[in-house]
Formats: sequence, C-alpha cells, structure tokens
Amino acid sequence: MIRFILNEQEIKTCLPEGMTILDFVRYHKRLPGTKTGCREGDCGACTVLVGDFENNNELVYRSMTSCLLPLTNVQGKHVVTVEGINMKELSPVQQSMVDANGSQCGFCTIGFVMSLTGFVMHNTHREYEKAIESIDGNICRCTGYKSIERAAKNISAALENKPKEKTLQWLVENNFLPGYFISIKEKILALREQLVSVDEKNRDVLNIGGATDLNVQKHSLVKKSTLRNLFDDTSLKNIIKEDAQCIIGASVTVTQFNESPIIKEIFPLLGQHIKLVSSTPIRNMATLAGNIVNASPIGDMSIFFLALNASLVLSNNGSTRKIKLKDFYKGYKALDKSASEIIVQIVFDIPSKNTLFNFEKVCKRTYLDIASVNSAISLKINNDGIIEDIHLSAGGVAPFPKYLAATGDFLKGKKPDANTLSAAVEIINTEIQPISDARGSAEYKKLLLRQLFIAHFAIYRQEIMNEILSTA
Repeated sequence: MIRFILNEQEIKTCLPEGMTILDFVRYHKRLPGTKTGCREGDCGACTVLVGDFENNNELVYRSMTSCLLPLTNVQGKHVVTVEGINMKELSPVQQSMVDANGSQCGFCTIGFVMSLTGFVMHNTHREYEKAIESIDGNICRCTGYKSIERAAKNISAALENKPKEKTLQWLVENNFLPGYFISIKEKILALREQLVSVDEKNRDVLNIGGATDLNVQKHSLVKKSTLRNLFDDTSLKNIIKEDAQCIIGASVTVTQFNESPIIKEIFPLLGQHIKLVSSTPIRNMATLAGNIVNASPIGDMSIFFLALNASLVLSNNGSTRKIKLKDFYKGYKALDKSASEIIVQIVFDIPSKNTLFNFEKVCKRTYLDIASVNSAISLKINNDGIIEDIHLSAGGVAPFPKYLAATGDFLKGKKPDANTLSAAVEIINTEIQPISDARGSAEYKKLLLRQLFIAHFAIYRQEIMNEILSTA
C-alpha cells in the first residue's frame, strides 16, 4: 500500500506503485488542474510540488513533473497540486500571473504557477534570477514569455522580507499558501511511523530511481512491475569526503549534488555546468546512478564523471565490487553489471587546486534539452606548461558515453600548443563513431566535438589570464 498526503488529504492506495502521480490525481482523484502534456517531462504542464525531509529533518518542497513520478516515489511525502494552493483569494503568485497577463490559452499556466510557488517556498531564494531558474522546465506556446517574466519579477519583489527561518509560517501569514501547510510536517511524521517496510529480497523487482527516462522509454513496464524504490533509500543519499576522495551515494539527485557544500567547494563553476543539465523539475528527480545506468550516449552526468575518472561501487545482496566507470560501458545499453547488482556509490579522486575541470554541451535549445554533443575534461598542467594529467570524455559520438583514452594518452607529457591540439583532434576522430540522426549529421557532430575540445583549452588559457589580471 502506498500512503502519502495529497494536498490536505491522507491517501491510502493499492493501485500499481508504478502508476504516475499525473494519472492518479487526474483520473482517480478528479483533480484536473494538473495537465497532461508531453508525458516526457519536457513541457512542465504537469508540475506538482513534493515535500520531503532533507538536511536534518527539514521539510523541503521540490517541483517535479508528475507525468514521470511513480506513486512509490511519494511514499510518506506531501504532494501538492494547484488545487492544494488555492484559497478564497488568489495567492500573490497566481495574482501576479493575472496582473502581468501571463496566461493566454491557460494550458501551461498551472505548471508555471506551481514552479513559481516552489520558488517562493525555498527558504533562501528571493531574487528574480532564481525565479526565472525555477521555471526553466516550463514551456509556453502563447505568451512569448515576457509577460511571465514580468510576473516573476513581481513575485520576487514581494519576497523582499521573506525570512530564512520559519519560511513556511511567513508564507502562510502573507497568503502565499493555505494555512494547512503549517501542520503538514507533523502529519508526515505521524504517517511515516505507520508505514510498513517490505522485505524485497528474493522478490522479482524492478529497481527504480527517479524514473526520469525509464518512465519515458518503458512506461508500461514500470506500471506493471513490482518496484524497488532506490530513490528514497537514505543509505544511498550521502556525499562525503574521505581522505583525498569524494564518495557520493547512488541516489543523490542532480539538484542535491549541485547544492552540496562539499561539491561546490570542489567545483566552483558547477552552477554554470548544471544549468545545462535538463531542467529544475527533472534535476530534482534524476539520480546520478540512474543517469549512469541508463547508459544514454549523451548522458550529461555520465560524461561529467567519466572526465573525473570515477569508479563505481556495485552491490549484490551485500557483496560489493569496484569498477572504473570507463570500463562499465560495453556497448549500446550494455553494461558490466548483472541484473541483481545495483550501484551504491560513485567515487572519484578530488582534483587538486591547479586542476581545471570543464563541461561543455551543445543542443538545439540552451536549456531543457538533450545534447547533440557534450564533453568534459579534467586537466592538470605543470609549471613548465606540460600536461601532467588529463581525462577527457564525450557524448553523442559513440554508442555509449565515451572516455577518450587514446587522446588523453597522446596529450599527456606534451604542451597544449596549436600543433599538438590539431594532432589530438585527429586522434579523437579515430576514437569516435558518430551517426547521423535528428540531432545532426555525423560530420556535424565531429565538428562540434572538435570545437568543444578546443573550448576546454580556451577556458584553461582564460583562467591563466584571469590569474595574471588578479595579481597585476
């Protein structure tokens, strides 16, 4: 049985645990405000908010696309649809959309309202830029976005006095949220005490993380299967530093990875890179190990970790083994992993302070899109200008995320001058096998990868220039 709170109502259901929240709220609870759009997590019309405990028992609300969200992933949580934020009067978010003429046909409006409500519920976000970031997963065909941007500006202006502590209480007092939100934390805690754990050993189960791609590719399989929910496995949610290594739990989401103080310290430019990875609602759902196991040839986080020469720790009923990520992929959707194994940790050596890490991506849209080609690099050059260590990866140019081993071996011990980089491009072309598809021709992808490869070294040169200017 799945148990959670939907708006103000406690839910108990024995419907398939793989059924999406979208279908549940529309067709079983008759809450039609949440709209059915693309069913692939792209349009944002089905956006809901999900409240769960993070950061030492703090109740945090995240926007999620309900068309991809299985019932099992809201066990013991609070799901909020647009009906759950309605009051006698419009909330400031809803009123701002009206005042700025942010709705025309109205189909997408609910998703924007829910994403912007998620923005106001964040205890530190109040800036206009953060409001715009919150709606990066919502698409509108009618307005041209300028009216919605004006609404976002009005909303952010109304948050000037929002406190970092007791944020929820302030939002209720200022009519951003209905009063019932104040008691939700206690209700969730009481509900969780009643949940019964299920022993999943020796059961025929489908392992599932955030389901952001699995529920697109194999929706029927997810719906009819008995699921093992890895998304909420707290033992797979940690990020720690141990000696000179960073150890990341497999079920850490992309958002949690991006928000981690440990990760921010290691990758100061991470925020710029993560903006290129899907959208806020998808990043709130997508797990790092899920991205890796999905084995998409253009998986952004797979490319990210390949350039860190990361390792995976896999578990099979308590027995563990470790494998390099670059050795994990054997072919298209073929992995060095048995059906009963799961990834439990992603491990990488923490780059030294003088190591450049960079991620690049080209797609048809800047945001909320999959890559035509993506690439990442970890580059260490000594004081003599010689490449001391390098790890290079590329996506969209092979049947699986590609670690460019031969190119790295060639560059190691050399100066990255024009002749060397030109020669390296020729070696890259021997390592890749791009195909022509909807995202571009094979020749176009070769050209893109060449440009991204050169861009990595342009970033390195810019860092040197910035260092010189800062000490001048």
